[in-house]
Amino acid sequence: LSGKSRAPIVRSRFVHNARPLIVTGVRGTLGSAFRRIALERGLCTYGFDREGLDITNREAVRRALEAVNPWGVVNAAGYVRVDDAESDAEACVRVNADGAAVLAEECDALGIPVLSFSSDLVFDGTTARPYTEDDAVNPLNVYGATKVESETRLSALSNTLVIRTSAFFGPWDSHNFISTTFSALRRNSPVAAAADLIVSPTYVPDLVHNCLDLLIDDERGIWHLANVGEVSWSDFAVKAARAAGLNSDLIRAVPASELGLRARRPSYSVLGSARGSLMPSLDDAIARYLTQSTTADRTSVQLETAPNV
Repeated sequence: LSGKSRAPIVRSRFVHNARPLIVTGVRGTLGSAFRRIALERGLCTYGFDREGLDITNREAVRRALEAVNPWGVVNAAGYVRVDDAESDAEACVRVNADGAAVLAEECDALGIPVLSFSSDLVFDGTTARPYTEDDAVNPLNVYGATKVESETRLSALSNTLVIRTSAFFGPWDSHNFISTTFSALRRNSPVAAAADLIVSPTYVPDLVHNCLDLLIDDERGIWHLANVGEVSWSDFAVKAARAAGLNSDLIRAVPASELGLRARRPSYSVLGSARGSLMPSLDDAIARYLTQSTTADRTSVQLETAPNV
């Protein structure tokens, strides 16, 4: 697909239901969201956590693929601790680059499409407009460098769809920026947030639905998916707090240098797309987050992980 927009997709509840979709990293924010939303859409999934499948182990990956015979693989496994990666580069490279490549290569040998994830942190922040898929990468930190290496290795294969995304928030994760901000505000505790880092926050349910649509549509290459809108972290906190009726006066806008971050971040890492505009606005996403997070407090979905293969 090309151009600035795509036709709306009618989401089938029974697409590819005869064979499962493998989801790695199933206990993480993204992996668990894929399992939950796939279930809602009637898609059979087979989920692996870190103990169930080491994606850096080529033999284990091959056995898992042959045993499950999936129609596709979502690689939601990854090293996500951006600041820790500065002093733990070997582990970050092993999972984010080596593991992603091993999994994709073994899938390629079997003709299985793979969805993998990258980040806005592949960019250096020197542009004054949203980054698109064709912009040059220049990461400022170890984590971003591992994502660039992963993109480079996966681009040599014909079966890969790579999604660059940014700044997750969602209703089923108590550790994301908005959830922790709300928790602090409800305790009448102040919240410090960067005023000089501009991002495009991404609502996890929107991300997952669009990722599944692209995977089902056999899309390949790099896509940018983030909700439409750009904010500093402090403005994001204020916007969400006011929508929730919380005291936004407790939010302190500070320079990122005061937050003790070890990894350098780009001052501007907003994601746009030259391939298609798929995601709703940030304001719309925040409104749905407030509704869905309330519902999520009262309900849960039991998602079993697969046994070791």
